[in-house]
Formats: sequence, structure tokens, C-alpha cells
Amino acid sequence: MVSDTIQSHPDGLDPNSIDVPVFQATIRPHQSLSHDGFRNVMIGCGAVSLVTSVACVQAGFWPVAGFFGLDMIALYVALKTSLKRGRSFEEVMISPIEVMLARVTHRGERREWRFNPLWTKLTRVEDEEYGLQTLTLVSRREYVVVARDASPPVRERIADGLTRALADVKRGY
Repeated sequence: MVSDTIQSHPDGLDPNSIDVPVFQATIRPHQSLSHDGFRNVMIGCGAVSLVTSVACVQAGFWPVAGFFGLDMIALYVALKTSLKRGRSFEEVMISPIEVMLARVTHRGERREWRFNPLWTKLTRVEDEEYGLQTLTLVSRREYVVVARDASPPVRERIADGLTRALADVKRGY
């Protein structure tokens, strides 16, 4: 009797598990200032700026107040830019049939790279004092930096996971 469904692949592989991720990570840049922290910093700096400006105007140094205003505008723009850039992230996924790296900017622009895991290797640039500085996926003649906005300890953990996953895939999972 012939069955219409195949229970297993002739090579012993499960066709449904071929594209299941062996490793998957979402990497976000470190952001030390939350929205509440941003508000608190701006209120604190604004209060100090206002008090100092009033004292300087009363003492006859009125141009100082304008410079404090410019400083507050510059601080606001810098912190807002930092908050917006914190929305960017990278997704790394390794399955038995592909390595996929997607980078999404703070504007929502997405760029993807896809590699064959059998031809992909991971290169590291380490510094004795500062730790892992650069982590790069290399496939044929294409080089893509991974976890570029992460701190060295986070980059090290990601490198360990990627190394293990690539070795598992190359070994036959």
C-alpha cells in the first residue's frame, strides 16, 4: 500500500525542520537614557540654566542668558537624536539553509544580507584592554559587520552564539 504523505525524508532529514532557526537574536544599541530620564535631565538643566541666566542678567552680563539658551537647544537636539537612534536594531538568524542579517535604522529603513551558512565564517577584532571591537560575517567576498552598536561584552556573547550555531550547521545540525 502506498501512502500519500511522506513520513521522513530518504536521507533521514525532516523537511519541515530545514528552515527552523538554529540561532536567532535581535541586537539593540545600549541606551542609557529613557524618556523619563530625558525629561528629568531637560528639567534639571533648564532650571539651572534659568537661575544662572537670571543672576547673570541682574549682574549686567545679559549675553550669558542667550548662550545658556543656545546650550539648552543644543542639549535638547543631541539627546533627542540619541533617543531616536536607540530605535534601530539588527536581527541575526542562522538556519541550516541560510544566514540572514537584517539591519533596521531608526527611520525604519531595512537592509538584509543572506548567506549560505556553509560558506560563512565569523571574524573578530579584539583588543586586550577593551575586548571584542569588531565582529564580521564573511561569505565569499562580502563582509558585513554584526552588532556594531553593541558593547564589547554583548558583542562577545553574540559572537559565542553565532560561532556555536555556525559550527552546528556545518557539522550537520
